[in-house]
Amino acid sequence: MRRIIKGLLWIVFSLIPLALLAGGIGYVWLARSVAPATGEMVLADLSAPVTVTRDKNAVPHIVGSNVDDVLTALGFVHAQERLWQMEVTRMAGQGRLSEMFGDKTVSTDRFLRSLGVYESAVASAAALDPADRKRVDAYVKGINAFINSKGRSFASKYSPEFVILGYKPDEWTAADVIVTLKMMSVTLAANIDQEVFRLKFARLGMTDAEITDLLPPVEGDTPPPMPDLKQLLGLPSGTIKTGALEAEQQFASLNAIMSTGASNNWVVGGARTETGKPILANDPHLGLMAPAVWYLAHLEVRGADGGSRNLVGVTLPGAPLVLLGRNDRLAWGFTNTGSDVQDIFVERINPANANEYQTPEGFAPFQKQPVTIKVKGASDVTFDRLVTRHGPVLPADYRGLDHYLPENTVAALSWTALASDDKTISAGLKLWDFANVTDFQNGMRDFVTPMQSMVIADVDGNIGLIAPGRVPVRDPANRIMGRAPSPGWDATYDWKGTIPYEELPRSYNPAENVIGTANTKMVDAAYPHFLTFDWDEAWRFERIKSLLYGANQQSMETNRKAQGDAYSNAYAVLGPVMLKLIEGRKDVDQAAFKQLSQWDYVEDRNRIEPLLFNAWLRMATKRIVEDDLGEAFPTYWQGRVSAMLRWLGPNPARDWCDDGRTPEKESCGDVLALALGDALKDLDGRLGPDRSKWNWGAVHYAYGAHRPFAQVSPLDRIFNVDVPASGGAFTLDRAKSLFTDESNPYRAVHGTSYRGLFDLADLNRSTYIQTTGQSGNVFSANYRDFAQKWADTQAITIPTDEKAYQDGLLGIWRLKPQ
Repeated sequence: MRRIIKGLLWIVFSLIPLALLAGGIGYVWLARSVAPATGEMVLADLSAPVTVTRDKNAVPHIVGSNVDDVLTALGFVHAQERLWQMEVTRMAGQGRLSEMFGDKTVSTDRFLRSLGVYESAVASAAALDPADRKRVDAYVKGINAFINSKGRSFASKYSPEFVILGYKPDEWTAADVIVTLKMMSVTLAANIDQEVFRLKFARLGMTDAEITDLLPPVEGDTPPPMPDLKQLLGLPSGTIKTGALEAEQQFASLNAIMSTGASNNWVVGGARTETGKPILANDPHLGLMAPAVWYLAHLEVRGADGGSRNLVGVTLPGAPLVLLGRNDRLAWGFTNTGSDVQDIFVERINPANANEYQTPEGFAPFQKQPVTIKVKGASDVTFDRLVTRHGPVLPADYRGLDHYLPENTVAALSWTALASDDKTISAGLKLWDFANVTDFQNGMRDFVTPMQSMVIADVDGNIGLIAPGRVPVRDPANRIMGRAPSPGWDATYDWKGTIPYEELPRSYNPAENVIGTANTKMVDAAYPHFLTFDWDEAWRFERIKSLLYGANQQSMETNRKAQGDAYSNAYAVLGPVMLKLIEGRKDVDQAAFKQLSQWDYVEDRNRIEPLLFNAWLRMATKRIVEDDLGEAFPTYWQGRVSAMLRWLGPNPARDWCDDGRTPEKESCGDVLALALGDALKDLDGRLGPDRSKWNWGAVHYAYGAHRPFAQVSPLDRIFNVDVPASGGAFTLDRAKSLFTDESNPYRAVHGTSYRGLFDLADLNRSTYIQTTGQSGNVFSANYRDFAQKWADTQAITIPTDEKAYQDGLLGIWRLKPQ
């Protein structure tokens, strides 16, 4: 017994302290992986010294004597601060996430490998002009300089993610840079989902009018009637085989990448501002994550004569560009145009030879390439990548396609982003040199994908817009016009070239002295080319018009307030319609009804009304169309105001409100009353019965999800960056939720990823903010220090004058040539 006691005492007084000491040492070693603010390093590929001065907000001011050296330093800084983020993006583009994360990402890898995203990046890198390739290579050398560096003593060289997962990065190549940009096209690709929806709805037996009720065009757009897809494609009738929903759910990690994009931008001409010079605003809407998508930076090339050239704004870690921002003479901002640059083609397989598919000229062989996906902790996954004359064949189970398509067919994808001559990066590298709006409009010719609506302003007072990108031309006899999968054996549906650059949408100093876009229809009836029929709902653009198009004497402050505007004009239209249908009913919670009736439709995070309405809209959508859509419902389930107005309106294409699963005939008032009860019950379960403690921000927070630790408890609480947020799906201050997320269908997973506001009277007064912080290392004080500022629509300045950013410097790195 005495021996046992002695043994226990030895453990308590010897082993436990040793374990605690080891843990403490390990913690310090890992915490020291944060990039030091001050240091020196020799980079063999530099031609002259470069300084990297981190200001009080951890924004680097990178100063060198030529562009190549500055880009090498940017690559080094990106790797210091955001290498994990860069690595996840490039591995996604290569279709190799499963080497890092195991079998959970096999479906994502299979999709991206099927498309051949990386192969197109390799070809596009080879197609670059020598001068542009030299600049890309300079940036890559900076990344690899960090990867190959020794690191400092008693510190992990890499951030905690690398250590926890036991992963070490390979050197980067130019193709990795190109695929990083191509992954932005993957993120912003939305049309493919609309095509799949229409295929599903047609397979369910819905008419063109019913499909239009579910996916209505924007006001003023008049798409031609769709042909009968069941007849055109040979879709079967009857019950859909089970398992479609399960097939879709395996692509959950891909859905996180392909979160549809949106954005606001506008430029106000000097005739409408206090200073007489333009003001430009931009806030791109993307999937929220930790660290943020963007990294703020100031790049400066300083000549021997003391003159300099500057770029300031947000960079994308993994790319040598200031994508959104300003140079010394102009500012620019992007929104996703949403042009239809994807078409799914249904290809018939030769019943006598499974290696062939039908073309207008007869059967032709698939191009076939064996693919192996290596999976961490599991066996390799192998498949054959097939390519047709239209493009790569999608995985059979992608979006459950094999449950809806005819037997003995496959779906192939045509997509401009898969071009082998994509020199989009070349357009970005020209931003150093543009002096005015006209230079910018003429200089985007190399821009291929994703098509963007770009507003521009220069210091001379000019404003303009250009929407560059490669957009397919479709045959006038093609009545589908990109809205649904097309028969691959009929040449009528093949692309007939692309819109010439000179004929892409553009504007220069318009009479109204303001230009704005928000992903909705941005051309009028006179525009001669087809861009898409799947524009975003117009609510945000209408709000921009109401705030800016008639206003004069505008200032940076009035435009900042517009960027942070949380008024939902969408709900201001829909809310009264829904409330009218339940007015006076005894089966309705009267307290909730009164609160909603008195709401001013501002989605303020401190108020209860936006919480009540969003919960009600969520449950109403479920009550109204779940019975009609069956297994197709979950992927369709989101706030759809224009569609809801049709369902509740006087002339819907079918009686959507009646629940076909019950013997009774329900009215719209019946289902809305039931849905409000559902909503209150749901909120009661999430927040407790005391409604005085309910508010929008309690469940509607910006969900900065870390990849992959958002899926790992308790690491999610350490690595995620969450902050209560105002706004919603249709407000200018956008913060969109995912209704299908049962864990929290109200948290914002998609929203304003960055706000830039540019004063052309003095570009140094321009302001910037992104969602989390500059560092990608969770141990850094700059990992989440922007989050509250962003939520409060505050911002920082990034002056180019060295004296102006000296106050409170974090440190200076000196990079020297060998």
